[in-house]
Amino acid sequence: MRNKLTAIIEQDEDWFIAYAPEIPGANGQGPTKREVLQSLAEAIALILDWP
Repeated sequence: MRNKLTAIIEQDEDWFIAYAPEIPGANGQGPTKREVLQSLAEAIALILDWP
């Protein structure tokens, strides 16, 4: 079973930033939407695996 999370994406000039409100501290950044979502996914994985 997979959980669904919300990804909020905002653009700040030439960069995108994203965060998941359900997971405090999970955020990402990147020059494209694809890269910002990948960055966010990596941050979420690190937080959830953290002991």
